[in-house]
Amino acid sequence: MPPSKPFASKFKIQLKAGAATPAPPVGPVLGQHGINIQAFCSQFNDATADQKADALIIPVICYVFEDKSFELEYKTPPASILIKKELGIAKGSGRPNTEKIGKITRKQLESVAEQKMKDLNANDMDAAVKIIAGTAKRMGLEPQI
Repeated sequence: MPPSKPFASKFKIQLKAGAATPAPPVGPVLGQHGINIQAFCSQFNDATADQKADALIIPVICYVFEDKSFELEYKTPPASILIKKELGIAKGSGRPNTEKIGKITRKQLESVAEQKMKDLNANDMDAAVKIIAGTAKRMGLEPQI
């Protein structure tokens, strides 16, 4: 949810859950916005500590205010990461149009869609499943809808 007060700038960054450090790429991005790097890292790490065991990548939108304070809006991990976790695969196909790496069932698509629902542009589960199926297809999977 966007902040209630006006912000000076915003940026998006994707980091591993619970693993933000002042080293690049975090430090330079925060430095150019004038944010306290250590405060950002500790706030991000505290909020995502429960997902650290899964090694998920968490997208976050950072709203920077005039006084250099900031607010973080956490998103759900990318659909491709959730699909890989659901199927237990390391990566998608290098040539998804010609090399298929497996199949994904409707139940598995629904499981991923439930996790992503708050960030998807879908009104119901069927639409959400179709969005996730499109991602799966681009990864070289055959959706079983």
